[in-house]
Amino acid sequence: MYFTYNKLFLIMGKLFVISAPSGTGKTSLIQAILEDMVASNTYLGISCTTRKARPKEEDGVSYFFISQMSFMEKVKNNDFLEYAEVYGNFYGTPKDWVLSVLSKKENVLLELDIQGALQVKKAFPEAKTVFIIPPSYEDLTRRLETRDQDSKTEMAKRLKEARNEVNIGKDFDQVIVNDDFDAALEDLKQFMFTSEGVTNERSEIIKNSLDLLLD
Repeated sequence: MYFTYNKLFLIMGKLFVISAPSGTGKTSLIQAILEDMVASNTYLGISCTTRKARPKEEDGVSYFFISQMSFMEKVKNNDFLEYAEVYGNFYGTPKDWVLSVLSKKENVLLELDIQGALQVKKAFPEAKTVFIIPPSYEDLTRRLETRDQDSKTEMAKRLKEARNEVNIGKDFDQVIVNDDFDAALEDLKQFMFTSEGVTNERSEIIKNSLDLLLD
């Protein structure tokens, strides 16, 4: 499943991997940062999938739609940075596409679950991992209730998963708290595109929120 990292890519583009518990606002933050001029040379990763295309989805834009036989052949040939089965369909990040973009000195941003993020970090140690957290579990519960997509049983499951994910995500290269959307977006931009990184003030807020979640 993994490949040997080639140090040649140290002088190429950067690979960012963003993960978060469900309901934390990860997708909205990713959409916002990709629309910012600072990310003009940064591209959202495109996954291969065995599921059928939905209306308005384009092959090579939304996903690379392939057969299960082709997917399994790629797994056998170690062609994915990471892959997983989700509800009977397979999804994987194609290594050749990622390396092709990086070789042009452009950046790639992958939106993955925490296990996928760990797989990529193991395969590509220079990848920069970001874990987004809510300010508290109470806040996360309110967000899940507001979006009204889950039953109470499913919501309880997501909150339990969130606790497990925070215990892993705390060790990512950067933790960002989505307590205020604009502030969280600025933190993400600072980490990804500046040498200074997140400000001391925001770092303290992140630490306090992380301590609360881990208590």
